[in-house]
Amino acid sequence: MGTSNRPSPPSSIQSRRKILCLTDLNQLRTADTKKHHTAPRDPGVCVDGGSQQNGQVGGGGKAYSEESLRPVTIKQIIDAEEAYPGADFKIDGATVTQVTFVAQIRQISPQPTNITLKLDDGTGLIEAKKWVDTDKKDDDAAGLDLEGHVRVWGRIKSFNGKRHVGAHFIRPVTDFNEVNYHLLESTYLRGCSVAAQKMFNFINNAPGGNEGVHINQISTGAGLSIRDVMGAADELLGQGLIYTTIDDETWAILDY
Repeated sequence: MGTSNRPSPPSSIQSRRKILCLTDLNQLRTADTKKHHTAPRDPGVCVDGGSQQNGQVGGGGKAYSEESLRPVTIKQIIDAEEAYPGADFKIDGATVTQVTFVAQIRQISPQPTNITLKLDDGTGLIEAKKWVDTDKKDDDAAGLDLEGHVRVWGRIKSFNGKRHVGAHFIRPVTDFNEVNYHLLESTYLRGCSVAAQKMFNFINNAPGGNEGVHINQISTGAGLSIRDVMGAADELLGQGLIYTTIDDETWAILDY
């Protein structure tokens, strides 16, 4: 397929989309499956249990096709809607199961079973808690410096009315451009309609590869009507986030 008519996305979004949008979810899924077996549960917080079988987490958990990884700010996490205790959180009307964000460490609190960071990204403060892997617990705080920046992947949680993030991965940020990039990306995606966000997240998480994902799969998997999918596709095509593959009703994420 030629690229001459393909719209150009903002240059700030181009440089890292492949690394941060495609690789991160696979890492997060691996950690999530391991966490179900080894990590203690947060008191009062329901955690899906079991292992991955046929693309679904056991114990009544969600199929991975229903999972989403969204770049967010801390304010978006704090403002996320929770219909009832234990319900999936929603941001801008779209269900969010897993999030990633970049923030500065304001406090480090190591414990025998976990490490808790107080994080600040300029939009708000939140705690991120990562359970210690007893097999390599000496490595959990490696590279985490007070006032340093980190990228966090995890799930939004709520306990006693207070939000925090149950972190699967926390890694130091070594390139400050990642801080600026993340803020741009989280703001950019927020500018999309809810339907476009759902479609983008579904395609991004689907195992379609370079062949892409067909309109019928997107409609069923993302819970959108065919009409909504077509409208969302036009929006994402216009922003240079997706492209058509084998036909005009099959799309894939545009990698850079």
